[in-house]
Amino acid sequence: MRGQIGGRIGWLRAVVAALLVLSAGGCATLELSLPDTQYGSPGTLAGTLPADSITTVALPEVQRPISVAATEPSVSSPAESPSSGESPAAEQPPASSQPGESPPQAQSEPKAEEEFFDPFEKRDRESLAEAEDYDPWEPYNQAVFTFNRKLDQYLIKPVAKGYNAVVPDAVQRGISNFFFNVRFVPRLFNNLFQGKVKGAGVELSRFVVNSTVGLAGFFDPAKRYLGLQTPEEDFGQTLGYYGVTPGPYLLIPFWPGPFTIRDGVGFVVDLALDPLNWLVFPFFEIKNVPRAVEDLDTAFYINIGTRVFWVINERSLNLETFQGVEEATLDLYTAVRNGYLQKRARAIRE
Repeated sequence: MRGQIGGRIGWLRAVVAALLVLSAGGCATLELSLPDTQYGSPGTLAGTLPADSITTVALPEVQRPISVAATEPSVSSPAESPSSGESPAAEQPPASSQPGESPPQAQSEPKAEEEFFDPFEKRDRESLAEAEDYDPWEPYNQAVFTFNRKLDQYLIKPVAKGYNAVVPDAVQRGISNFFFNVRFVPRLFNNLFQGKVKGAGVELSRFVVNSTVGLAGFFDPAKRYLGLQTPEEDFGQTLGYYGVTPGPYLLIPFWPGPFTIRDGVGFVVDLALDPLNWLVFPFFEIKNVPRAVEDLDTAFYINIGTRVFWVINERSLNLETFQGVEEATLDLYTAVRNGYLQKRARAIRE
């Protein structure tokens, strides 16, 4: 009986830990990058069409002297001869310009529609197939987005401001570099899963250099002096690399960052790939696997506290960035959603 109760408590602790870990890991996606206007904006459409129409109207004006001199004697009819005898130079250019203007306009409008709308839209939709705004649960997501913003406004952001006032920026960057360096294993494996041997070699070399010369990763000499840098890979990108669709867009309370169903599954796999989660600070016991902290409760609280500390440090580093985006964006929910989906699509193509 005690074993069953203990097993249920262990599973409950694992669920709570997963939610807290997700809330910590989600702050990495708080980069509120505005979506790229790859489909073109209304301003660009309104700017190109008048330019096309101006060029087509200007062509008959250039040909006007030729048309008057060449066509007037032959085209003039007996009905037009009385009016043309008085002022042929004054009246006939408008008459020749009107028939000359209408055919270019009739031909230019279909060309503008065919050349600007159909092929262009098809090409972009093919290249951004994964960035489509598939948001079937938008009312729910809108509510969660508002809740998470209030949580950030009244809790996370004030704590980050106090932390920023005490800890220098150089120290914050060093802490961020340390966490990035420690969690290189999932990035290494996902490079290998996608067949990116060069990227895996860069990740391993960067880890070795920064762990030694960079003082356990607090500094990044591998990137600064050796140019060792490669796109960050995760299991969500690996699934997308093999053709798994993103699935619905989803937000979770207490998890500031957005994700899709595919990226959520990938995040859980990345947690399992990280040896820190089952060798150093495990959330649950694994038989015949050694761990640095034997007591699961102690490991649980250390793991959660570490991740909360990382969240505050990252939020402190991006105080001005987030503030600027919030002030400059009218529809922040749509901007975050589109920016996230397009960013993930580009990451998979890389």
